[in-house]
Amino acid sequence: MIKLDWTLFLQFVNFMVLMAVLNALLFKPLRTALRQRREAIEGSKLTVEDLEEQIQAQIARYEAQLQEAKQEGSQVRAELRKQAQNEEAKILVTANQQATKNLNSIKEQITAEAETARQSLRSETETLAREIAGKVLGRTV
Repeated sequence: MIKLDWTLFLQFVNFMVLMAVLNALLFKPLRTALRQRREAIEGSKLTVEDLEEQIQAQIARYEAQLQEAKQEGSQVRAELRKQAQNEEAKILVTANQQATKNLNSIKEQITAEAETARQSLRSETETLAREIAGKVLGRTV
């Protein structure tokens, strides 16, 4: 059984002195270290969150710039394609006109050569007809 005498009081005083010494030497520095560690961790978490927000903002800005560049490239490509089609149409018109001129020139040249050949053949025909008539008749006509 427990006796209630002066030793209980002595044990209580001894316990309080021990608690005061442990509090000064162990618990306060430990609580301070834990508080500093918790503050450092929370500060690091805030820094990480800020960095993540900055990174997300930069990614969003980069994607917006990339999308804008794609649209601009698409517009430039469409404009260049349209210019190329217009240039192609001009070249085709010019080529068709040149081909038509060349065809007409060749037709005129062929017509002129054919007429010259006809004239030449007519004169030769008359000469040949006289020669043939002369040989058939036995005299010059």
